[in-house]
Amino acid sequence: MKLCILDRDGTINEDSDDYIKSADEWIPLPGALEAIARINHAGWHVVVASNQSGLGRGLFDVAALNAMHTKMHSMLAAVGGRIDAVFYCPHSPAENCHCRKPASGLFEQISERYGMGLATMPAVGDTARDMVAAIGAGCTPHVVQTGKGALWRGQPLPADFPPQTMVHADLSAFADYLVARS
Repeated sequence: MKLCILDRDGTINEDSDDYIKSADEWIPLPGALEAIARINHAGWHVVVASNQSGLGRGLFDVAALNAMHTKMHSMLAAVGGRIDAVFYCPHSPAENCHCRKPASGLFEQISERYGMGLATMPAVGDTARDMVAAIGAGCTPHVVQTGKGALWRGQPLPADFPPQTMVHADLSAFADYLVARS
C-alpha cells in the first residue's frame, strides 16, 4: 500500500496563531484539496497526523474538532478526494506525551493501524517538528512553504530541519512531485 502522511494546519488548511477552533475557521489552502484528490487518483492513501493542543488547552472540544474534520471530508469528497484517517495529539506541550510532534507517536499509531512500516513513505508538513517526527518514523520528509513554512520561502531551511528535507511551494507542488514519481 502507498501511504502519504499529511500535517493539517498550514499544510491542508490555513493556520492561525490563535488556533483553528471551529469548522467556520477551518479554511482550505488554495489548491490543497485538489492536490489530495490527485494524490488519491495516483493510487495513494492519505492520512493526517496533527498536533491539536487546542484540545488540551481547552480552546475547543472534540465535537468542534469532529465538525472541522467533517467539513474537510465533505469538501474533499466534492473534488474527488479523501483522507482515510485522522490521527491527532490532543495534549498540550506541558503534558510531555509521546504522540505530540516532534515525537513520532502519531506515526507509530499510523504504522500500527495499517500494519506496515513507514520507511520511505512521504510525510508532508510546514514545520521542523513535522519533519523531525517524520524522520523518527523512517518517513521521507517534505516541507511545504505554506503556513509556518512560508517563513522559509526563498531561503535555506534552518538547521533544525533534517538535511534530507525536500521543499515544495505548497501541497499542489508536492502532489505534482509525488504523482510524477509514482
